[in-house]
Order: sequence, then structure tokens, then C-alpha cells
Amino acid sequence: MHDTIMHILPQTLRILLSSLPPDVQASVEEIRVRESRPFELIWGDGYAFVDERGQLVTGEDRAYKPTRQDCLTLLEMLTNHSMYTHEEELRRGYITIAGGHRVGLAGRTVLDQGDVKQIRDVSSFNIRIAREIQGLGRQVLPHLFDPIRRSVHHTLVISPPQQGKTTLVRDVARLISRGEWGVNSLGTTGKKVGVVDERSELAACVRGVPRFDLGPRTDVMDGCPKAEGMMMMIRSLSPDVLVVDEIGRPEDAGAIHEAVHTGIRVVATAHGADYEDVRMRPVLKQLLEEGVFTRYVILHRRKGEPAAYRILDRSGKPLEHYPARKG
Repeated sequence: MHDTIMHILPQTLRILLSSLPPDVQASVEEIRVRESRPFELIWGDGYAFVDERGQLVTGEDRAYKPTRQDCLTLLEMLTNHSMYTHEEELRRGYITIAGGHRVGLAGRTVLDQGDVKQIRDVSSFNIRIAREIQGLGRQVLPHLFDPIRRSVHHTLVISPPQQGKTTLVRDVARLISRGEWGVNSLGTTGKKVGVVDERSELAACVRGVPRFDLGPRTDVMDGCPKAEGMMMMIRSLSPDVLVVDEIGRPEDAGAIHEAVHTGIRVVATAHGADYEDVRMRPVLKQLLEEGVFTRYVILHRRKGEPAAYRILDRSGKPLEHYPARKG
């Protein structure tokens, strides 16, 4: 288990996780802490509860149930004992910790003129474990290379949550920055890459310095709203390629248009089951109909099967379909 995650956990939960077999610790994708409800671990397409001896169990009646004090301690550790300095993150419902791990929060909301001002009485935590898998993008990037522009196609990566799109895009950014295109690119070198990392998941910055390897020619705008971050990059850092995670707001589309019109290539991700699903979302539908993106990468993982990619062209026509490999 990652040290940064162990560090934020109350001692009771830390002891339970430390008792798990190493292979279980290595495969966990989510740690779910819910006050007075079963302590749960999730990986791939499976889940289990953890009992008071640190053993995996299937019955909820046998599971350890985190106490109010467990949850209070966890929140204190997440906010470094300062709720005030994390007020904006608490309003948005998640906190990102060192290592790029994101902790989702649920509890009682406080409203201000109909908008969520913050979350109080936090009683549910979803600790999503970020993993850096270098080489993951090598099988995808050759299909995204634009030989005319000598760069990457404008690309949208689509998948439901937890299918690996952030991990994939992170490695694609690294490869583009290094110039490791994996095709007959006729001497095409590495590009200047600008990463807008609103949720601090792509780069896992600590005090502005990336902890994940995004390549030697990459600049990161950390913790900045996507649209504003893209415009700041365009104005001041002259990237060749912009990388941004989870677009979907009207202002995101405006910034992408600005980037495209200035000759910057864009690699973005969006939540969706497939190409047709994304077309149902008004902002993304507009971008698709305008032909802004010339490549689409669809990630999907069925129960009991490895993750797979489908590469589509501008019109949504399939170019490639193959299982994913690690590295």
C-alpha cells in the first residue's frame, strides 16, 4: 500500500490494511470508509469487506465498521488539521493528496443560495489509488500520430470512471514530451506539452512539482480550473500540445476552440460509455459535430476480461481494436 495513503489513515484502519497479503494491497483500486458501515476494498470488477483481524470477508455482518472517531481522524489528516485551507476542495467534494490519490467525500451539505458551500459531517470517504504505468501509451500513440502535422491528432479519450483514461493520458503526455512516437515519424522530436491538472491527478504535484513522470518538456498548471488553465497555457507557455482531463463544461469547449485555432494540438478525456454516449452531452456533442477531434480512444473493461481500446477516426469509424497491456 502506498505510504502516502497509509499516512492519512487513522491507526485502526492502517493496522487492518497492513495485515492484508501484499498481492491484495498491490491490486486495491479503492478504499471505501463509511461511518458505522462495512470497511470495503475494491479492485477491478471485485470487492470485499475487511474484518477486525484484517481478513477479507464477503459478509457485511463480519466486517469492521469504522467509527465516528475513525472518520474524524481521517478528515483531520486529509486536511492537515486545517479545514479552512481546504474549503474549496471540500465544497467540490474531493481532496487530492500527494501521489495523485483522490479522496471523494460525502456527508451533509451546507447550501448558500442554492449552491453547495461545503460538506460537513463527512461520513463517507472514497480513496481512489492512482498508479503510474509507464509504457501504457505505446500501443495507442502510433494511431494518434498525425504525419501531416508531425504531431498528435486532436484526441478525445472516452471511458466510464476507473477504466484507466487518466493513466493512459498521463503516459501519452510523457511519450509526446520525449518524442517516443513509436512510428516512422521521420525524426519528429519531443513536443512542448502543457498539462492542466485541475484535480492534481495527472501529475501528482507537490508544491507545484510533478511526482509522476510527464516527460522533460512538460509544464503543469496544477489545481487550476480547466478552461482558465488552458487559456493561461496558451497565453504564456506556448505549448505544442495541451493535455486536459475530464472536459464537459461550456467554458472547456471555448478554451479548446481557442487552442485549436492557434495551432495547438489537444488531448482530452471525457466520461462516457462510448462515442454515442458522449454525443448525448450538449457541450461534447457540439465539439464532435464540429469535427474538432480527429481521433477518439474508447476504453472499456468487461467483467473477467482485460481492458481494451478502440481507436476511432473523426467520423467515429473504427481504426483499431485490441486488448490493453501493461507496459
